[in-house]
This record gives sequence, structure tokens and C-alpha cells, in this order.
Amino acid sequence: MFLSSVGFSIVIMSIWPYLQKIDQTADASFLGWVIASFSLGQMVASPVFGLWSNYRPRKEPLIISLSISVAANCLYAYVHVPASHNKYYMLVARGLLGFGAGNVAVIRSYIAGATSLQERTSSMANTSACQALGFILGPVFQTCFALIGEKGVTWDTIKLQINMYTAPVLLGAFLGVLNIILILILLREHHVDDSGRQCKNVNFEEASTDEVQVLQGNIDQVAVVATNIVFFVILFIFALFETIVTPLTMDMYAWTREQAVLYDGIILAALGVEALIIFMGIKLLSKKIGERAILLGGFIVVWVGFFILLPWGNHFPKIQWEDLHNNSIPNTTFGEIIITLWKSPKEDHNEGPTGCPIGQAWCFYTPMIHLAQFLTSAVLIGIGYPSCNVMSYTLYSKILGPKPQGVYMGWLTASGSAARILGPVFISQVYTSWGPRWAFSLVCGIVMLTIILLGVVYRRLVAFSVRHGRIQE
Repeated sequence: MFLSSVGFSIVIMSIWPYLQKIDQTADASFLGWVIASFSLGQMVASPVFGLWSNYRPRKEPLIISLSISVAANCLYAYVHVPASHNKYYMLVARGLLGFGAGNVAVIRSYIAGATSLQERTSSMANTSACQALGFILGPVFQTCFALIGEKGVTWDTIKLQINMYTAPVLLGAFLGVLNIILILILLREHHVDDSGRQCKNVNFEEASTDEVQVLQGNIDQVAVVATNIVFFVILFIFALFETIVTPLTMDMYAWTREQAVLYDGIILAALGVEALIIFMGIKLLSKKIGERAILLGGFIVVWVGFFILLPWGNHFPKIQWEDLHNNSIPNTTFGEIIITLWKSPKEDHNEGPTGCPIGQAWCFYTPMIHLAQFLTSAVLIGIGYPSCNVMSYTLYSKILGPKPQGVYMGWLTASGSAARILGPVFISQVYTSWGPRWAFSLVCGIVMLTIILLGVVYRRLVAFSVRHGRIQE
């Protein structure tokens, strides 16, 4: 999970300038498709790889998916070669990379099947911590590769350019190959029941005589659907929060593009470190109060975080009176909003006037969100999100029981991919048209409905073996 997340995040900040360089016809609208293609590919692949892992050794879908990711990274490094339609090659490369990332369902299914109930939460938290660390270090490596520059060096024999745009994906391809080697050497099939006793499983080539049969019983489908909804919501609200951070701070605090990139980068990096601490603390806290209480408490903390973001008072943001085509959030496409996260401050040395664009009518009557509000909200969301994220799929794996979980984990991963597509689209449209008061009020409403849903199904969110009376909760 660590190597995969590094391979993904190491390239994310350079997509927009690279797309502009290789194909002058690419616009912000197409960038939106390039970004969405990753999640679309993952959404399609997750159930497929999950089903595959239910009936075959898990090494097979993992190796195939990683091979697809390696090929996708190599394709990305060569998208400059064709004489035309380069942007479509990048679209395919990102889509294939997302397809390869569908192996997350297999990984979570493996962890669920290889751990007892007592071990599950700690193992899931460790996995999430590794993933979060990869997402933190990826952009750091990207910054180091920026020293290579746009020109870099060219290997004429194989037409390979090694520059600030291609070096990260080549490292991603190398990490993918390293992952494949580690899986071939270290990974072994292992399946236990909720008590930790080894079970027979279709993924085993051999079964010893001391293995026990997988427990029979019906899965609580209401709890399954509810957990999928919960997982969708938590990824939905965090995706929209990540999307809106840069436009919001530029509009509210009149930050220049350079300031926004620097300060928001520091804030998001701090949230990543905070998440690591939360993941470690969850392992201890879950033993005392249980996963359901942490999940519910996490959503309450997230709701408080977004409630604090609601504008109030008599101070209004500075108005940007000229149409500067700067990094403030525009009126049209999702892709244009994403540009704010990639655009380099070096592209325009004349930052020009800053503030809330005159094209956004709400700037004239909506109070500004004070910096203390924003920072407090970010800290609370940084506490609630990792708690809800880990607890949702930890509970999900326990609800499913000791049977192979590949398909179910595939659907869970697919719901998360859909959330990462829809979250940015939702916030871009509402924020641009109606402003932060409506945007964050609607988010508070969504979170509150999810809290009510959790209250309704709270007693059903129990482990398979507990539900069937085989283990005491």
C-alpha cells in the first residue's frame, strides 16, 4: 500500500503542466476527464479483481494489476512521442493506472481473511498509515524531481525523455516492479476465522487436516449497504474538502497563487501527519470503546468541523475587481478547479490583484471565513476523516465474516472511487454558484443524515460471528 500510494501521488502535482506541454489543444475541461479517469478505472476494476481473488490465489490479481500499473506508468512517460492526440494517450494512461489500483479491494480482502477479530482493527490501521505516509512522501519526491527541469535528458535510442514530468512515473514503474517481486517472494495465502483458527479456503492450494470449515450463515445485507453508504460519504466529503482548500483560501484571504500553493501545501501535509497519529491512536482506543463508537464519534467531529466553516460576522472578503484568469475557482468545469492545485507560481510572475472574483456574486454579501475558523475546521476534519475511514472498512470486513470478501471489498472500493469523482464536482458547482454558506450547509446536512443512518443501524454493525452467537462481543 505504501509503494502504491507513493507511485500514485508522486505524479499528481505535475499532470496539468505536462498535459499543456504535450498537447496545446488540451483545456481545463479535458483535465477534468484525465483526473476522473483514474477513479473511473478503479471503480470498474475493483469488483473484477475482488471476484478474481475469491476463486484464485490472490497473487494472481495482485501481480496482474501491478503489471497494468507499470505499463500505464511507462505509457505516461511516452505520451509526448505521438505526433497528435497526445492528450488521449494521457487519458488512457491515467485510466489504466486507476484500473491497476483496483487491487486495493484484494489487499483489504486479504487482510480481512488473514486476521482475527482482535487483530483486524490494528492491521487495518497499519495499512491506512502506510497508505497515508505514501501520499505524504509522494509530493515530496515530486518536488525533488522538479530540480531536473522540463528539458532534462533524452535517451534517443528508445525515445525516452527523463525530465521533471516523466521521472516520477518512471519511479512509479520501478516501485511497481519492486512490489511484484515482494509479492512473489513474501506473500503466502493465509486464511483464519474470526477466532484466529486457520480455515479452508478456495485460495489455498492445499488444506491441512487441522483446518476448520468456514462458518455458515447469512450476511446482514442491511449492514453491508449502510456501511457502503457511510464509506461513500466519508470519502465524498474529504475529496470535496481537498478540492476546495486552495480556491477557498485564495478567495477569503486574498492569497496569491504562490502563497496558496505554499500555505495550503503545509496545511495538507500537516493533516497527513495528523492522520498518521490518529491511525496509531485508533488501535488503542478501539479496544476500549469499540469501532462503532469511534465511527460515530468521527462523523460528529467532521460535522463540527464543517459547521465551524460556515461564514458569520460583518467582515467580507476582499473583492477582485478584474477578470484576471487567476487561480480563483471558475464558473465552468471541474477541470478548471483542479488546475488551481497544479499551476506553478513560476508560470506568471505578475500575480495581479487578488481576492474573491467579481464574477462570484456571493462575494458581495457572504461574510468571510476567518483564518482561525478555517484552521480549526481543518484540524477537526483531520481527526474525523481518518477515524471514519479506518473504522468503516474495518467494521465492513467484520460484518462480512470469514468467507472470501473480494467481491464485497470490490464494491466498497468502487463506492469510494465514485465519491472521489462526485465530491469535487459537487463542491465546484455549489461553491461557485452559491458560495461557502450554502456549500458547507449542504455538507453539514449530508453528514447529519449519515449520523442518523448510523444511529438507526448501530446495533446491526456487529461482527458476523457475534451476530450468529459464536463469539461474545
